Amino acid sequence: MNSLRSGEYFGETNQMVNLEGLTITDTEYTHPYVDWHYHENAYFTFLLQGTMTEGNRKETYGCSAGTLLYHHWEDPHYNRKPDIFTRGFHIELSQSWFDRFDIQKNKVEGSFNIKNPALKLLVYQMFKETKTNDISFDLNINQLLLHLFNQLTHQKENTERKPLWVGRINEILHESFTENLSLTELSKTLNIHPVHLSREFHKHFHCNLGEYLRKLKINKSMELLNSPSSLTDIALECGFSDQSHFIRCFKENIGITPLKYRNLLKNH
Repeated sequence: MNSLRSGEYFGETNQMVNLEGLTITDTEYTHPYVDWHYHENAYFTFLLQGTMTEGNRKETYGCSAGTLLYHHWEDPHYNRKPDIFTRGFHIELSQSWFDRFDIQKNKVEGSFNIKNPALKLLVYQMFKETKTNDISFDLNINQLLLHLFNQLTHQKENTERKPLWVGRINEILHESFTENLSLTELSKTLNIHPVHLSREFHKHFHCNLGEYLRKLKINKSMELLNSPSSLTDIALECGFSDQSHFIRCFKENIGITPLKYRNLLKNH
């Protein structure tokens, strides 16, 4: 089985950034099939453009733009890619990075698909940082990454203790975030009191219901910004009231306008 060293991926690397304990790459995938392999370091893969299929010992994921995967160190997996342009953003974490910030990397094991929209938005922000050449780049990346890893380990630790309705409402919101959802209707569907839902939602999702829905909409818009669709069409498809509302929410969460983000994707 192939073992890939730091910064090695099956494709053409558009950009590589080396920080203390971190290797960040922007790679165009060129192989239609990559047999079972593993990487010497833990890393995140964020699919910027295109589609692919990834399998590990437990699951197989159909990945489209906006998919965020975590791979533990030396965890075997394989990939299949259709004949279209496919591009991935990787954040690789060496043992020295975990030691530097006193994080036990074995708290998060295996490979898995991260669906939390707030965590995806953190990675979008890291991608933006690699393209803007800010003098505080090192500080910003590590701050975002520490927040991501803290949320991820907390999320994994509490998965088994969450009530059943938490998983159910997460499914509903991911499937119906573009619709006009109400707290009353959701409460009836879940058979819990609206006050209890409102209070407990923040406890489990670390934001209120409206904020969570906006993050889901923005994540969807990131995928559509790969297409030639107008900002107005994207806003409507993602459930925003209008283009202005879309642009305002996008900038609040990502730090730049949708048009500037679209231009970042083009300048690879």
